[in-house]
Amino acid sequence: MSETKRAGTKRIKYLSSRDKHSAAFVTLNLAQVCKPPFERRSTEIIMDSANSTTSLTQHPETLLQRLIQFNTTNPPGNEAACIAFVNGLLAEAGIEGHIVARTPERPNLIARLPGRGDAPPLLLYGHVDVVTTENQAWDIPPFEGKIIDGFVCGRGALDMKGGVAMMLAAFLRAKAEGLKPPGDVILALVSDEEAGGDFGAKYLVEEHADLFEGIKYAIGEFGGFSLYISERKFYPIMVAEKQVCWIKASVRGPGGHGSMPIRRGAMAKLARLLRLLDSQRLPVHVTPIADQMIETMTSALDGLTGFVLGQLTTPTLTNSVLNLLGERGHIFDPLLHNTVSPTILHGSDKINVIPSKASVELDGRLLPGYRPDDLLAELRQLAGDDVDFEVVRYDPGPAEADMGLFDTLAGILRKADPEGIPMPLLLSGTTDGRFFSQLGIQTYGFLPMRLPEDFNFSQAIHAANERIPVEAIGFGANAIYELLQCFDGG
Repeated sequence: MSETKRAGTKRIKYLSSRDKHSAAFVTLNLAQVCKPPFERRSTEIIMDSANSTTSLTQHPETLLQRLIQFNTTNPPGNEAACIAFVNGLLAEAGIEGHIVARTPERPNLIARLPGRGDAPPLLLYGHVDVVTTENQAWDIPPFEGKIIDGFVCGRGALDMKGGVAMMLAAFLRAKAEGLKPPGDVILALVSDEEAGGDFGAKYLVEEHADLFEGIKYAIGEFGGFSLYISERKFYPIMVAEKQVCWIKASVRGPGGHGSMPIRRGAMAKLARLLRLLDSQRLPVHVTPIADQMIETMTSALDGLTGFVLGQLTTPTLTNSVLNLLGERGHIFDPLLHNTVSPTILHGSDKINVIPSKASVELDGRLLPGYRPDDLLAELRQLAGDDVDFEVVRYDPGPAEADMGLFDTLAGILRKADPEGIPMPLLLSGTTDGRFFSQLGIQTYGFLPMRLPEDFNFSQAIHAANERIPVEAIGFGANAIYELLQCFDGG
């Protein structure tokens, strides 16, 4: 990256996806772009402090408050101001940040903390975009970042500006304390995770893979949060995730005028398909990570609960146990099946026309080790020959997890909370890890949070009144800093 400074303006070189060897230049006045328009005064209080960076490493909750104040709802994202704010913090600490962007409004930030050269580089990455707050009943403004009753509240508190605050606090602390980690530490803050990563991680992997040369392991979302089952505390560490496999299912039948009803037409066939998908599961598959995850739980749980959960990994009993568990088994169901969820319907575009074709878009998710043809075969077996299935998008992921860093992360959690039991986690959703895996990088979801027993982590994400305990942010920042000290390459 090349840059010049003129009268408080920082000129940043943006690398264009159209030509990696040419550059589109954009001028940003960091003194203004770092400040959300409604919060000038609080920004100045933080940034004008002589020891602002040091203060933020000691109080990562304050850093999270500032990150939340940038409205990075995606779409459209508009992550530039938030990224520029972080880049300013890095510059204040004496760390050079590199802006890499497909378009100026959707930048990504890369920074490197040099190590001793005794281990491969370690990647810390997170996204700064957030999902919408539209049609949600918030009790507080979602972009003020207020602390209420010991919680930092606002959109992105959990997904994932809280995690970004942890990583950034640990990264800045390492610089402030003169830490020389075993290997280089690379911090990557990206745009566009919530809408597919085309401007963020996907773009970086496809156009700037050289920035991640030599990296074997990465820390990202989601995992490390405390989870209570039958009064036992577990810390799931994400080591694998399902794969995106979006599908369009179409059916055909006679069309005509709405005044002349047609029986067993395209709409009726589509309704039959939807009923089948609602009433029947696809075949059971027990992957190695799901098996390890459930085995860790059952070995720690006494009595009937442990016995019942243990039967989940017996394919002939899996669905019966899930039915018995009811809502309590909801988190296990997608970890033991390939799944599709109907999300978008297409029929006639006129109310008085009976369509000859109707379709539904399915959010398909594949277990590790499975491919689109496997899912298509399972759907055809369920639906029969009347339905045409088409793969719309497929983001492949690794078939197996590299567990080389797991014991190190588990040890950090045991030291931080001896009552907790670390376990591997297969994530039913997807993260930017699917893109970095194409470079041979294994992502661990490791954003440690010691949460209250009555705090439902999964239900709070993307929901109204999203929040995170202040104590949990410090817990995570300290755990990540511990990793920077001890990481030896796995």
